[in-house]
Amino acid sequence: MAIIKKKKIPFLIGKGLCNFLKNHNRYIDIPIHYSDLLRYENEIPLYDFNEEDTLWKTVFFSQSDMPSIHESLKQIYAILKASGNVSVMKHLYIDRVDLCTYGNTQPFRVRVVNKINDNFDYFYIKNADASRVYGLELEDILSPNAVSYLVHEQTLIEEHIAGVPGDQFIRDYLEDNKLNKTRIGKEFVKFNERCFVRLLGDMHSSNFVIVLTPDFEETSYRIRAIDFDQQSYEGRKSIYMPQYFKQNNAIIQLGIESITPETVKQYQIEERSLISNRMKASKERVKELLETMKADTISSPENIAVLRKELYLHYNSPKFLTCKNMGEILETSLGTL
Repeated sequence: MAIIKKKKIPFLIGKGLCNFLKNHNRYIDIPIHYSDLLRYENEIPLYDFNEEDTLWKTVFFSQSDMPSIHESLKQIYAILKASGNVSVMKHLYIDRVDLCTYGNTQPFRVRVVNKINDNFDYFYIKNADASRVYGLELEDILSPNAVSYLVHEQTLIEEHIAGVPGDQFIRDYLEDNKLNKTRIGKEFVKFNERCFVRLLGDMHSSNFVIVLTPDFEETSYRIRAIDFDQQSYEGRKSIYMPQYFKQNNAIIQLGIESITPETVKQYQIEERSLISNRMKASKERVKELLETMKADTISSPENIAVLRKELYLHYNSPKFLTCKNMGEILETSLGTL
């Protein structure tokens, strides 16, 4: 089983990564930063529809600060969703600002509501961590999912990724008679392969969502990562393989019952081919990102030594033994496609 024993060390956004983000329009001036939201005066627990504690807290700002903070949050939403077109703001209001006190980064979640139709959306404001930014960028390039995010100084703005949380899906959906077990099993195999190839760790059921899309005959499923803190950080290869997290056992068992080993191999090959094609389509961007990553520090020497040895044994490729940092290890991993 994959168990992370130590809390991850955060890494600041360095000059190289900052330049990469500027080159790709990810680094943009914003009217409010993470530290500004820490000025809240009061907080109350946030409960779900079943009156259970969500472990989030709704925070409240002073009457003097609230108007300017809410206006700045609406501006950020306009930048994130409409390239800064402020005309989208006139029908919006900030309904709630929540703080997650149990996560590594203690993010703020902002709920934005359209006052005309009560439709709502969320976005997140977090302390920027280089690992998370690399993870978001790799997700945008190598996965089938586009990701929108912005960085300024040490503040990270992330869009909300909609879907059924993995732990909730396991609890509420797996016993549904209409569930297509083969499709779920297939998607988990492909998700497992994506995470392993691009070295995204800690993908237990609380860190991914499942997107259900009704088709004319069936429902299709896609698993999407929502937490990118553990991009190319841990040493053990099992951390990068969702199949080894006990929280995912119910989905894994479902796959064992519905998919043969031969089919698993087929899906792995298919996913590797898709990742390779996405790399070719964004060749210069991938090259620039890897060069930036190789010049950056995003893990410890101990983790680097462990991972290069384990991947050398996994692939039987001596190339991993010459890697000096996580950027080089990731580059070598992508080179196995």
